[in-house]
Amino acid sequence: MKPEYSIQDDLSTFETLLRIVERLRGPDGCPWDLEQTHQSLKRNLLEECYEVLEAIDSRQPEKLAEEMGDILVQLAFHADIASKNDQFTWDNVFLHVNNKLIRRHPHVFGTSKISDVKEVERNWDRIKKDEGLITSPVDGIPNATPALAYAQLMQDRVSRDGFDWDDLSGVLDKVYEELKEVQDASTHEDLIDEIGDVLFSVVNLSRWYGIHAEDALRTSIVKFKNRYLLMEKLAKERGLQLSNMTLKDKDRLWEEAKQVER
Repeated sequence: MKPEYSIQDDLSTFETLLRIVERLRGPDGCPWDLEQTHQSLKRNLLEECYEVLEAIDSRQPEKLAEEMGDILVQLAFHADIASKNDQFTWDNVFLHVNNKLIRRHPHVFGTSKISDVKEVERNWDRIKKDEGLITSPVDGIPNATPALAYAQLMQDRVSRDGFDWDDLSGVLDKVYEELKEVQDASTHEDLIDEIGDVLFSVVNLSRWYGIHAEDALRTSIVKFKNRYLLMEKLAKERGLQLSNMTLKDKDRLWEEAKQVER
């Protein structure tokens, strides 16, 4: 049995984290921590992943280091739960992932030769097919993946399989075509279908420009939020209520907020 965590332990090691979690989920630990299961922690893990993304976007290394630690806490909890239920241990986790990394990089750990990044991606897909994990390029993407990221992953994979436009003009034409079909939609159901097609085609446009659609949209959301907050601030400073202003006045305030941002 491992010794319990003590304040004298080296707080800079992964081993100490595991011992802290083991103590938290031990007989004299935290009641909340003891009640957690793989299922109950799903939301926490997802939230921590989004906080890592936010830290990356903030370009603050210290914040990223902190959020990465929170991800490790979640993994440590899942490992402790699994170990206590005789499901698996960290040894199983590392054995699986290390084998997979070596197996899927034959150009590094084996004798295969590659010419560029595209070939690495094609080899990765081929190896996954050989392993029986996927039978088609559109297989294997988790259904819970956010829609924009899901669309781009799918488009990435089918393009590596040769299903793609010849050039950017075809991609742009498709965007315009889908927008026209939105205008021509005659029912609510048709609108849902056509707007989905517009979004899918815009994601493909992002892919062609080498841009992650999910990141681009997140950036625009943050930009909109900041400008709107600035509009509210400017209106308040002038004794105005933003909700009571005319659309024309709001538009002028929006343009002013854009100038202040610059």
